[in-house]
Amino acid sequence: MIIREQCTCPLEVVHDIIKGKWKTMIIFQLKDGNTSLAQLERDIDQITQKMLLQHLRELQSCGIVDKVKTEGYPLHVEYFLTERGRKLLDAVLIMQEIGIEYMVEWGQTELLDRKGIRYKI
Repeated sequence: MIIREQCTCPLEVVHDIIKGKWKTMIIFQLKDGNTSLAQLERDIDQITQKMLLQHLRELQSCGIVDKVKTEGYPLHVEYFLTERGRKLLDAVLIMQEIGIEYMVEWGQTELLDRKGIRYKI
């Protein structure tokens, strides 16, 4: 991930941090607290472990996500949102609402129903 050294707007920095297919979904999945890598893989349809690890490393390098390691065998690692990550989560939740509204408006509610996402008609 490359964050511009010269930018014309703070939003450019945030865009550089969250750009990519999976980052907002990773942030969303961490909304309820510490989560294992395996659980994130199960919760995010079609993400590969390689891509998940890459995005987690990038989010960690920007102070959005951090991890805790539990001693012992097998090694257990859980990821969580930092304070900055929880601030970004507020924006992601708004983005989720806008996505739901759009899908309802365009009659694309089948996925919402399948995932148990509530919406108003």
